[in-house]
Amino acid sequence: MFNIFRSGMLIIVMTLLMILVGGAVGGRDGAMTFFFISMAFNLFSYLYSDRLVITMYRAKKADREKYRELYTILEELSLQAELPKTPDLYIVPMDVPNAFATGRSPKKAVVAVTEGLLSSMRKDEIAAVIAHELGHIKHWDMLIQTIVASMASAIMWISFIARWGAILGGGGRGNRNNGGALGLLFVMIIAPLAATIVQLSISRSREYMADDFSAKLMGSGEPLANALLTLHGQTRYHRNDESISPATAHMFIFPVGIGRGFGKLFSTHPSLEDRLKNLKVDHRN
Repeated sequence: MFNIFRSGMLIIVMTLLMILVGGAVGGRDGAMTFFFISMAFNLFSYLYSDRLVITMYRAKKADREKYRELYTILEELSLQAELPKTPDLYIVPMDVPNAFATGRSPKKAVVAVTEGLLSSMRKDEIAAVIAHELGHIKHWDMLIQTIVASMASAIMWISFIARWGAILGGGGRGNRNNGGALGLLFVMIIAPLAATIVQLSISRSREYMADDFSAKLMGSGEPLANALLTLHGQTRYHRNDESISPATAHMFIFPVGIGRGFGKLFSTHPSLEDRLKNLKVDHRN
């Protein structure tokens, strides 16, 4: 219940950011307009986000005969997870090993794995990755992350327009009066930064939760730790690959190009070291 409450509060924060952006752009009328825009984004995300992501990555529903063993793993783990329905299984034609879950609810969920993941991992590692994705489904993470991501994208898009408006002189004298310049500064800098921080806070905490769920289903954190090490090695090899969009990077178990140093602060996922530590696995040997 606490996680549901926390997620709801974070979505409220994103909605308030949208309203504040609207107020900075167009006063009371702008705030009301952007409130309705945020509601429209939420509804659209709820209804169509899974289809959009599946289409974006050209994923196809897995043939039951060809992927019989994979279906068995998914069905057994779904029973252990006490999900109301076994998620649909999709295969992504991508050499980079990875996986994601999407869908509006546990009854409408999808687990997608890449061809690269199936060809580069052992059976227990594949099972651990699937268990991780089932953790996202169990906790309704797919819906929450999609809604927050869509609203964050909207705020950043608006800030981009505001920035170009200021560069082209759209602010005019009106922005120098009545605090208009401060409002423009909020739209251009503060709101997108705040939206990014909220989005990252959701993504990182829920990755830990999904990792823990995988360890629980598998009986140990070792299989997922080995899978993460394999993913880390493969994504270093594919570091310049642009097949994963930044807009959906938070949905994947291990996105390409995870940040280091200062860039780590703006990564959608915890570092490999932190995830292994959370799984209580020593990877130094």
